[in-house]
Amino acid sequence: MSTSQPSISKSGGPPDRWLALVFIGLAQLMIVLDVTIVNIALPSAQRDLGISDGDKAWVITAYTLAFGGLLLLGGRVADYAGRRRAFLVGLVGFAGASALGGAAPGFGTLLAARGLQGAFAALLAPAVLSLLTVNFTEQRDRAKAFGIFGAIAAGGGAVGLVVGGFLTEYLDWRWCLYVNVPIAVVAALGWRFLPADTPREGARGRIDVPGALLAVTGLVAVVYACSEAESEGWGSGPVTGLLALGALLLAGFVLVERRARQPLLPLGVVASRTRGSAYLAVALAVVGMFGMFLFLTYYMQVVKGYSAVLTGTAFLPLTAGVLVGAGGIATRLLPRVPPRVLLVPGLLLAAAGTGWLTRIEASTSYAAGVLPAELLVGVGMGLVMAPAMNYATHGVRDEEAGIASATVNTSQQIGGSIGTAVLNTVATSAAADFLAGRRPTPELVNDALVDGFAAAYGVASVVLVGAAVVIAVLMNTPRPDASKAAAGAHGAAVHVG
Repeated sequence: MSTSQPSISKSGGPPDRWLALVFIGLAQLMIVLDVTIVNIALPSAQRDLGISDGDKAWVITAYTLAFGGLLLLGGRVADYAGRRRAFLVGLVGFAGASALGGAAPGFGTLLAARGLQGAFAALLAPAVLSLLTVNFTEQRDRAKAFGIFGAIAAGGGAVGLVVGGFLTEYLDWRWCLYVNVPIAVVAALGWRFLPADTPREGARGRIDVPGALLAVTGLVAVVYACSEAESEGWGSGPVTGLLALGALLLAGFVLVERRARQPLLPLGVVASRTRGSAYLAVALAVVGMFGMFLFLTYYMQVVKGYSAVLTGTAFLPLTAGVLVGAGGIATRLLPRVPPRVLLVPGLLLAAAGTGWLTRIEASTSYAAGVLPAELLVGVGMGLVMAPAMNYATHGVRDEEAGIASATVNTSQQIGGSIGTAVLNTVATSAAADFLAGRRPTPELVNDALVDGFAAAYGVASVVLVGAAVVIAVLMNTPRPDASKAAAGAHGAAVHVG
């Protein structure tokens, strides 16, 4: 890839890199906010636009299908067209789609806007992470930057619940979409502080079209199957058929990539034990995080009777825990210890937090039940996301930073989709078993819901503990070598194998 050489400060990296981080972080926050903020707005939007119960899930699904399905293609486009250009196009497109959704007169327009949001997010997310990768090459600066980025990635969802609650209650659900416009405008102002790059030489017309088609259709099939599994069940024909089709298409994608002259995803990017472990850690960690958001939101609003604003505010300790884990602990230790020294304890802390929630009952107080779990999961997620995001792109060639960034985002999307569907199935089945043969009363229904949540959190804990064991065995990355930290002036990260 032909790139212009930015000036380098004595500490390594472009001189405006910390200012650039502010705008990169804003763009990432906008993407993460949208995962949860629309969930808060959905009941009001359903009433206002007359959306049926059967159709309301599509407001969420349209975004996740486009985002998850197009991420790999978006990452490669960012590599080929230039990351700074992809950043700006992604921001403008996401803001325009958000404005369209906020002004939507009906369900069809809202659905189209959500799909466009997902498509532009699939371009923006890899550009954001790859810009961070090439902006910070010195170990200590890189650790600080990825600590901040990891905190945004892990804690932004909780912030979305708070912001969504306030906007929905005191303004209107449409502001949960409009809010992206000013964020995008401010983030776009930082365009000139980003490191300049130029499109890859000879890249025009050389996108791996067969690989792109297989990747997009395969990922869409898997994500859609997971979304349908929540209502149809894992054993239903459409769900099993879609999962089988997705697996077949993705297997074909791997075969095509092995032979392609310019593959969409060079298999060496994921074959590394370091990067592969980072992708796996992100995919499995979000099972616990998404489970926390999904079931605690229902627990606090339905069982405990909290308002949307109070529910969002009740998630703030989770964000505080993430800030401590990512910004306070991981930032200091990342340049000094192997990544699994942070990843494994982080996953175990998150498992302890979800395990704590298996003990909650309908009468359990917030201080005794929810608060300790949020703090444990928050600190754990902070310890996981900062090193995982760092090492997911560490050691890749400059021209592959976008696709490596897209791969970790894809891992997060697939892990979240599968995890949410599995945990929701477990919770629904456990609640149904609890009510079997009993006359349902409001109190008994609440007890059944909580019993289902506890069962789901038990499964999440097992997944997180299993992830910790796998990462401990698989990730053999040594302690960072400070003598090599600033070896390259432009995106030359330390090779970690």
